[in-house]
Amino acid sequence: MARFSYTVQDSRGETSSGAIEAGDENEAITALQAKGFFILSISADKAAGEKGGKAGGSVAIQDLVFFSEQLATLLNGGVPLVRALSLLGENSGSKGLQFALAQVTKDVASGTALYKALEKHPKVFDTLWVSLVQAGEMGGQLPKVLKQIGAYLASQAELQGKIITALAYPGVLMTVSMGVLLFFIVKIVPVFADIFSQFHLKLPPLTQAIIFFSRLLVQHLIGLIVTVASVYFIWSAYTSTEPGQEAKWNLIFGFPFFGDFIKNILIERLLTTMSTLIESGVSILNAITVLEGVFAQNIIFRRLLGSVKNDVAGGKSISQAFKKTGALPNLVTEMIFMGEESGKLPDMLVTLSSFYKQQIDQFTRRFNSIVEPLMVVGVGVIVGVIVLAVFLPIFKLSTMGGGGGH
Repeated sequence: MARFSYTVQDSRGETSSGAIEAGDENEAITALQAKGFFILSISADKAAGEKGGKAGGSVAIQDLVFFSEQLATLLNGGVPLVRALSLLGENSGSKGLQFALAQVTKDVASGTALYKALEKHPKVFDTLWVSLVQAGEMGGQLPKVLKQIGAYLASQAELQGKIITALAYPGVLMTVSMGVLLFFIVKIVPVFADIFSQFHLKLPPLTQAIIFFSRLLVQHLIGLIVTVASVYFIWSAYTSTEPGQEAKWNLIFGFPFFGDFIKNILIERLLTTMSTLIESGVSILNAITVLEGVFAQNIIFRRLLGSVKNDVAGGKSISQAFKKTGALPNLVTEMIFMGEESGKLPDMLVTLSSFYKQQIDQFTRRFNSIVEPLMVVGVGVIVGVIVLAVFLPIFKLSTMGGGGGH
């Protein structure tokens, strides 16, 4: 007998975890399902953990998009599931995916359901994958669901690419500019400071300030680095706690200009993921449970979804549950309500997610058009101030005929 750890959901939508003794995993699954549980995860305490650990880390989104689309195409073409998995695993360019698919193929060939086989590789196939594939298998629409997974992953990858592209150029410009300014202050300013000291000039306040700042950096650079590193580690330790995580996300959401942008990104992901899950046949409660996993690193959204799940399990509609939290804009809750009333909730969620995608696109375009000239002007002003501070004493020396030192 082996010991299996599990996480299940009962008919009321409540999640619980525990362990069960069984001859093998299929026996454990059968025993739990006989009790009326919906199985979210199950694994052997040792063997499965070791197998999952060998899977070789995460896999690029592009590889997963290709896999889901190609598997759907092969299944639609009449290729048996085991043969399709074997072909895609053998020809995958990703070592992590190749290894995982080899194990998945063996499990499916031995009679394990595909979603259960995927569940053993959480670093490659997350809870979203497992839930969608489970819904597809149970509903007899696996190829369709796989296409939806591919479309979802491609959409998220495209959005992520746009955000990275929008922020990359300003980030590079800022890094290069700060590097040049630091070099100027640390290397160039001290040279002029030594020259001025030889002439015993009374330096203008601006020059004195620049020289003081330069000496502070040069003489206390190690201390400053240690201070910054200490603050970073203290902050990291604090944000690893629940109060720290809450403070971090509240700070991020409250940040001018960027706070709403980041919140919009998260709302878009929530809406897109939920629409994909519901459209694939996943129940509302199970969809919210999957979303809790998707937002596991964001305590604000995780708590929000936990509250929504409890209210929905208690009989409230999903629009009422979201509205009660007060965390989402009225536009979202009202349109979700209209979707529920009309029986077109997935379509309404798609419409909402498209709206938020447009908002994100507009922000990235405006960000580049506004921030780039502001940064150029800002860096130019700083350089101009430093140059002025250096040349003011030189102008003073020139008016003295260069004889200040004789």
